[in-house]
Amino acid sequence: MTMHRRFSPSRLAAILVKEFTQMRRDTVTFGMMLGIPLMQLVIFGYVINADPKHLPAALLQSDHGPLARSAANAIRNSGYFDFVREAANEAEAEELLARGAVQFVVNIPVDFSRDVLRGDKPSILVEADATDPAATGNALGALRVLVRSALQHDLKGPLAPLAGSDDAYEIRVHARYNPDAVTQYNIVPGLMGVVLTMTMIMITALAITRERERGTMENLLSMPTRPFEVLAGKIIPYILVGYVQVAVILLAARLLFEVPMLGSLTLLLAVSLVFIVANLAMGITFSTVARNQLQAMEMAFFVFLPSILLSGFMFPFRGMPVWAQALGEVLPITHFLRIVRGILLKGSGFAEVAGELWQIALFGVVVLAIALKRYRKTLD
Repeated sequence: MTMHRRFSPSRLAAILVKEFTQMRRDTVTFGMMLGIPLMQLVIFGYVINADPKHLPAALLQSDHGPLARSAANAIRNSGYFDFVREAANEAEAEELLARGAVQFVVNIPVDFSRDVLRGDKPSILVEADATDPAATGNALGALRVLVRSALQHDLKGPLAPLAGSDDAYEIRVHARYNPDAVTQYNIVPGLMGVVLTMTMIMITALAITRERERGTMENLLSMPTRPFEVLAGKIIPYILVGYVQVAVILLAARLLFEVPMLGSLTLLLAVSLVFIVANLAMGITFSTVARNQLQAMEMAFFVFLPSILLSGFMFPFRGMPVWAQALGEVLPITHFLRIVRGILLKGSGFAEVAGELWQIALFGVVVLAIALKRYRKTLD
């Protein structure tokens, strides 16, 4: 056999043509090569915001005098607080904060204006959902400046000394659910969603493509089974794997990081089942679309990246642009993180998490329906 030791430009050109032809035919891989850097550029450039503003807040205003209105307007004009609801009483304000409908509750007490004028130094109570310290830190810090500047336009003449002193009124901050702003209380429960998303999607994304590459897909298709039976058979074993991961994370959260667990673990395990199935269904759908295991892994990674960055795990969810929040709401991990943190840190019950749970279930049903439709096509 003759060995061609000399460099041949023609042979190199032939290899290059072959590689470019193969790249052109593998449109999924080529799309990922362009799509993933573009996604990273958009997310890191536009979405990530370490100083979130316009956070939703509820106003509980028991005094409607001019000074109370000025104080409320000053808090609103700070740019950090958007009063999206006006609570009728403390019970409603508590319910809004517990459900996560608002990030803050601003409580202006009765006779606030009178007490300011009398020099009694009344207090405005600001309750904050501190389950995510990064989302509330800057906003609470901005409140300190308001003590001096809020009433400057109202306190004039003989009352002018009150406007420039620290004695006009004070703002008391009550950080709820995580008063010490312990980062682990936010990160460790969130890791449950991240770990389940990563492993469940990747494992099942390889399920059908592995059968196809090993040549056993024909045997599977020839069996007298329905598509749902095949997909369920591939999903159910990994549900047990998911529960093992949940148990390990909960034990580590309690024993190593001392994360408080105020709510029902039974409810958490039931919710985890819905979330695990939704992710497994997503992985199976990728498996029916991908032509090989490499493409399946690329699809899984393409979903995993925004799942981390757009869900509120690493960065405050409410600090993102509106369009990014809309994309994040589609992802099941976004809702699961709210549920896990709510159950463990707030002691939320089924009524508080139901609004998030049905969105995870709906996502799982839709994705599983797509997988069934794609699998029927392979039967044809």
